[in-house]
Amino acid sequence: MKQKDYIRSIHRTGRIGSILAILCMLGIPAVMCAAYHMFPTILDLLLFGSGLLAMYVPTSISEVITYVPMLGSASYITFITGNISNLKLPCALNALEMADVEQNSDAGDAVATVAVAVSSIVTTLILVAGVLLLVPLQPILESEPVQTASGYMLPALYGCLFLSQMTSKAGGTVIRGKLKIVALPGLLVLLVHVLVTPVNRGIAILACIPLCMVCARFLYRKGWIRVQHLRGTASPENARQETEAAAAAAADSGKE
Repeated sequence: MKQKDYIRSIHRTGRIGSILAILCMLGIPAVMCAAYHMFPTILDLLLFGSGLLAMYVPTSISEVITYVPMLGSASYITFITGNISNLKLPCALNALEMADVEQNSDAGDAVATVAVAVSSIVTTLILVAGVLLLVPLQPILESEPVQTASGYMLPALYGCLFLSQMTSKAGGTVIRGKLKIVALPGLLVLLVHVLVTPVNRGIAILACIPLCMVCARFLYRKGWIRVQHLRGTASPENARQETEAAAAAAADSGKE
């Protein structure tokens, strides 16, 4: 299958899956409301849903902007199945590092898609097993050691995600000093959150994205962060130029 055909098929399948997922999520409540004659009024929806929309709409927009460049076409199944930051994204980043491929590349797109798909299947199997074994395992799940350990699960996941981003050498490219990029945005968010008002996560991310881009460009021009290509690997720009040169040479030889 050609690359263009693959991309078209991925987008077609992803769009169909997204539409079906939305229909299922909205259809089940609609059927229940119709069966029990309890449809809410527009005023009630606006009254009780405005707070949730104000909290989750900025978060949803920020997640699309930040996650899609890392996940590529795997974003479709990622957003359909959920658990992005605590399951799907760490799995994809770990798979990219193990396969030694770069994000936002054809190979990285394929690796991330496989990683997210496997994670979704494993998550579904675990949920099925959890439902079937919930009652037999209830004494163990409610025990003090398990309750104590569960409190460290989310920090451990975020810590793993942070370290993988800071130390990743996937694809043979290393960014030296990239932690400096988040220093100013992180400090500003902390000051606003502590001294002014609690910050919505989605709004904070949307505000920090352009600020991080400006900081990265400034630090790169000053030489305080460096992009290093490891020995034996070519930069993406050089690889693209070599590919174009090889294609042009093949076309010329074909004409002759």
